[in-house]
Amino acid sequence: MSYRVKLSEESSGGLKAELYAICKVTSQLVQGSASAEPSFREIYSDTGTRQVRFELQNDSVILEPGILSYAHGALTFEVVQQQQGNFLQRAARGAGSGESAFGTRISGTGEVWTEPTRKHFIFGTMEGHDSMLIDDKAYYAAQGTRKLSTHQHSKVQGAVSGNGLMQPRLDGTGLFVIECPVSVHEVEVLDVPAGHTVTVDGDMMLMYTATMNPRLGPLVRGLRNAARSGEGLVYTLQGPGQVFLTPTYVPGNSLA
Repeated sequence: MSYRVKLSEESSGGLKAELYAICKVTSQLVQGSASAEPSFREIYSDTGTRQVRFELQNDSVILEPGILSYAHGALTFEVVQQQQGNFLQRAARGAGSGESAFGTRISGTGEVWTEPTRKHFIFGTMEGHDSMLIDDKAYYAAQGTRKLSTHQHSKVQGAVSGNGLMQPRLDGTGLFVIECPVSVHEVEVLDVPAGHTVTVDGDMMLMYTATMNPRLGPLVRGLRNAARSGEGLVYTLQGPGQVFLTPTYVPGNSLA
């Protein structure tokens, strides 16, 4: 028997997001004293599978296509463009950033469940005129008040980086959900003051505030120096801003 156990939640306006762990439940016989009747207790074992639930109260949520499991309530569904421009431009930008050019908007009052997955998630809210650039393919869902678009890096070096020339960008006020390769407890947040920089391998960077000015390129100048450093292309971001890192993440093609 399987059972869902709530791990965390985040709310903004009429939208609440909840993260659940799917557990296997077994019964264990408990023998008390000789005069007492035996009883059973339930044992919960985490399967490592997660599921996200959205509760809507006259609000809306935009899902990445293909992640809906089921929904019920007084809800309406529509396909929306996640960025402006004609169809060919949207498709090209979506392909370049790893994100679909379209999303599924669900509006009204009710609840929405996404498909079970073994991925990790981060819930967050943004206020005012905040903007965030996120790792390719990390976008999962956002409140209808949020805008998902594509940011194009001005530096040519970005075209050959692991994250590509373009990245998904979130703007506006509201709740958002990001897929993460590691547990939220393993994410490290760096507050970078003005005039300071942070240099990081792109595989370790989950997202960063749009106030930062990223440069993508070799760690050191010069072909010979780059070969001696043993490093490929890296991000160098200048503050002020915040950078969210996944330092414990081991890429799938790594020999580690």
